[in-house]
Amino acid sequence: MRQCGLRDALALRAIRLEALTLAPEAYGSTYRETVTWPVERWRSLCRRGNYYLAHSEGAVVGMVSGGTNDQYPGTKWLYGLYVSPGARGTGVATQLVGAVEEWARRERASSLHLHVSDSSRRARAFYDRVGFAASGGFVTMSRDPSVRLTEMVKNLE
Repeated sequence: MRQCGLRDALALRAIRLEALTLAPEAYGSTYRETVTWPVERWRSLCRRGNYYLAHSEGAVVGMVSGGTNDQYPGTKWLYGLYVSPGARGTGVATQLVGAVEEWARRERASSLHLHVSDSSRRARAFYDRVGFAASGGFVTMSRDPSVRLTEMVKNLE
């Protein structure tokens, strides 16, 4: 696993499009929108974003990013976790979450937040197992208000 660099732009695109195909309800963007993004946009995400890619046998099998959320000033957030079906259950997801946790700690965050779709039971169970807990808050997805997202938080101290 490593932080996404410029040479990873097409790999990030491929894994994101896979995620949008297999789990569209989990992401704020759609496949239809994202597939049209030019290569330069993917390079920009790798250059300026905080993306991590997991590799297995030369192939990218997972992704995640860490960032901020303007609605919650001063907090650090985990976004867009995805692991290819063939790599699930291998510890890849835990390693990806760990990469974002390390980043958040370097940023001196005391906690790490995320939103998870209420329809994603497997994702919710995973986040529970790795130490996140529901905060009591929720929002609806901006692109589809019928999708409810539960806020979860993990104490990093």
